[in-house]
Amino acid sequence: MPQILYRKALNDAFAEELERDENVVLIGEEIAEYNGAYKVTEGLHARFGDRRVIDTPISEAAFCGLGIGASMLGIRPVIELMFWSFSYVAFDQLFNNAATVRYMSGGLINVPIVVRGPANGGTNVGATHSHTPENFAAYTPGLKVVCPSNAYDAKGLMKSAIRDNDPVFVMENTLLYGQKWEVPDEEYLIPIGKADIKREGADISLIAHGRCVITCLEAAKVLEEDYEIDAEVLDLRSIRPLDQEAILNSVRKTNRAVLVDENKPFCGTGAQIAAIIQEHAFDDLDAPVKRVSSLDAPQIYSKPLEDEMIPNVQRIVRTVREIL
Repeated sequence: MPQILYRKALNDAFAEELERDENVVLIGEEIAEYNGAYKVTEGLHARFGDRRVIDTPISEAAFCGLGIGASMLGIRPVIELMFWSFSYVAFDQLFNNAATVRYMSGGLINVPIVVRGPANGGTNVGATHSHTPENFAAYTPGLKVVCPSNAYDAKGLMKSAIRDNDPVFVMENTLLYGQKWEVPDEEYLIPIGKADIKREGADISLIAHGRCVITCLEAAKVLEEDYEIDAEVLDLRSIRPLDQEAILNSVRKTNRAVLVDENKPFCGTGAQIAAIIQEHAFDDLDAPVKRVSSLDAPQIYSKPLEDEMIPNVQRIVRTVREIL
């Protein structure tokens, strides 16, 4: 099985869906002639033309509104945000309109859009370019939220998102774009809402999404080699719908859980998962549920400080050892 870059896996997903369905279009800033700020859309404008891969002005409110309106008439736009932080200037379009049109029309009007781009810290771009708003989006009924941790999942989930009749927000990580994973040549889909165990374990469950899954796998290796602790790593893949069954099955197996994500801790994704575990698996727990999240402050610009601000291997290992 060939190894390809995360960005190439996304690019292949777009190319396959553009080829398969003439209603699929890509929309965003610098995605066409410049090939995208992160080269995720490289070569697609030359291949499919400017009616399918469309450069926009620097106005997220405008092109998100354009995409939502087009989707209501049968187009399937894939909208790139250069940073998910910029979704806030299109909050009304995305969180108020896209999320509610199907409900308010009694199911008569679908909004089959994908909104995608990086949502992460760790790249030293400051507080206004480092948001992880998956908890904002997952809070909103009508939206689906996907956070792939590797190239294989990114491709399969993206293809499913493009074919979905609801708005799907795909939150990527710039630190993963240049990393390689095995991805098959043949077509495949990954269902939205299905978690995946990335590492089997017996002593504790590390539950994460996005790049934090990679950090958890690194921490699990340290825990095994240095402390003889056998950690299971569960990759949520999507935040909404959330695979509650997979979470509870893992916790009932290991009897302990550490929840790892880049959200701020207050009202974060981990808080929701902790509530689910407490409600449905309280009697299975041998220790309190712990969280490792970003520090509760605006994102720090300094690289050494930001490296400590977001979840890292040392913080995860320290938290696991507190429980065990």
